[in-house]
Amino acid sequence: MENYIELLKLILPELIVEHFDLVNTKIEKEKMHLFFEEKNTPPKEYNNRQLISKGFLNEITIQDFPLRGKFVYLHINRRRWTDKESQEIIQRDWNIIAQGTRMNQEFADFLKDINRY
Repeated sequence: MENYIELLKLILPELIVEHFDLVNTKIEKEKMHLFFEEKNTPPKEYNNRQLISKGFLNEITIQDFPLRGKFVYLHINRRRWTDKESQEIIQRDWNIIAQGTRMNQEFADFLKDINRY
């Protein structure tokens, strides 16, 4: 079943494939909906804290490039964690993820969309 990951790497931003699981798909006449949930892997910058997964932020939807004549919509659920000691709500900083990553316009646009919410 892991074979689909290699295919996803060819058609989606690498960031999605590395940090999110594809949990559902829905294909309509002219649209393809891909549903992603952020993996339950806390951000590395918080390794020294005890974080507890507390579900997801509101879903965001990003329109991606058409595929096989269908409009593609990425439905993304970003995870949030609570610091057990301070009760601070933590979410991944996508700008930190982008550092050291080869940026192209598609990836830059994706980061702009995901950081807007």
